Amino acid sequence: MSDTSLARRHRVVVIGSGFGGLFATKALKRTDVDVTLIDRTTHHLFQPLLYQVATGILSEGEIAPATRLVLEDQQNASVLIGGVETIDVADRTVTSTHRGRTTVTEYDSLVVSAGARQSYFGNDHFAEHAPGMKTIDDALELRGRILGAFESAEVSTDPAERARLLTFVVVGAGPTGVEMAGEIAQLAHRTLAGAYRTIDPRDARIILLDAAPTVLPPFDEKLRRAAADTLENLGVEIQLGAMVTDVDDDGLTVRDQDGIERRIEAACKIWSAGVAASPLGRQLAEQTGAATDRAGRVLVEPDLTLPGHSNVFVVGDMMNRDGLPGVAQVAIQGGRYAAQLIAAEVRAHRKGRDKPERVPFRYTDKGSMAMISRFHAVAKVGRLQLTGLLAWLLWLLIHLVYIVGFKSRLATAMSWTWSFLGRTRGHLAVTEQQVVARTAINRLDAWEDSRAVPEAATASAR
Repeated sequence: MSDTSLARRHRVVVIGSGFGGLFATKALKRTDVDVTLIDRTTHHLFQPLLYQVATGILSEGEIAPATRLVLEDQQNASVLIGGVETIDVADRTVTSTHRGRTTVTEYDSLVVSAGARQSYFGNDHFAEHAPGMKTIDDALELRGRILGAFESAEVSTDPAERARLLTFVVVGAGPTGVEMAGEIAQLAHRTLAGAYRTIDPRDARIILLDAAPTVLPPFDEKLRRAAADTLENLGVEIQLGAMVTDVDDDGLTVRDQDGIERRIEAACKIWSAGVAASPLGRQLAEQTGAATDRAGRVLVEPDLTLPGHSNVFVVGDMMNRDGLPGVAQVAIQGGRYAAQLIAAEVRAHRKGRDKPERVPFRYTDKGSMAMISRFHAVAKVGRLQLTGLLAWLLWLLIHLVYIVGFKSRLATAMSWTWSFLGRTRGHLAVTEQQVVARTAINRLDAWEDSRAVPEAATASAR
């Protein structure tokens, strides 16, 4: 911090309104700084609950409050909507664009928490047929695909095509994949049972597959086994040691451990098998000499900064520090930690004191958990391992605590009450603007037409 900065307030730019970015911004509320939070979306997304939007339990508004409203009482914070194009660490500027307008924002301290996107391990063309689940748009698209498959099956007259439409494949058996497979099973077996006339949704085939040898790899054996048993009791087929080699509109090709490839015909495919850090990580690494891992995450210093740039912090899914997992708690604690260092140094500078010594970041593991279905979850908190109802209640409580805003917490609690204690789900609407919701029906129409053409040609030949 230069002496000239005494004439103005310290400028902090935060990139990303996810857990890391939002909690860093809020932690600076009582600090004599000006904070600019930049993000391409207008909301803070509670990403761990996206699968419940995709399966109709929650609405997008319940897990994605407007960032401006979240920060409306924080007078030293402003929100700038735009996608960050470049970060110049030498000139200390961030360039963002929104609707054709470019904005250059100067900073004294920078917190980069731009998150991660879905990774298809070099097969990006898979995304067209097997969407991931990282944004609200992703969740709404998946809702359209899931419900569209049931609607298409209702009007199909061919048993093979109906079976394809009622086959749902979730790729990736980590927490997101496990939770998604469990909820699709609940949707088919409880919520939609009896709602159709020509099909029984309980005939739906839900497949959870992964190249790994087990579900929930980060968890202990006891919890992995409990999760697998619960999924199988729900009717989910677990296929492990299975690597996806191709995905198309009709299904996917899988190679088993013995090297033999096989085909799974499925209309709805969901990808939750991997993540890749924001491209901004590579940009920062090239400018600072920092290394990146295979997922594009930046290897940061002990204080979460970049080599030679103690004013640039990288937190959340973009950073790699001691192999910490890409979970919300790492982002939250990293964002708060960066904010605390900035605040302490600003106070010291204002008082003419030397910078305080930085204590390296230390992550406090508050536990891992995954909900399998209503009344069933697995959780590890310290040495304590929980399964079943108690773990499920703990899962509900922890997620409610970290949802931003009282209104969102109340709305979420009410939606959970209706969904888990009853059979209904209040958010199963699909609009005409969701093109993917019509894709399955259009696919069925094309298939019906293709069957009609040969029959007509045969009749003409006669």
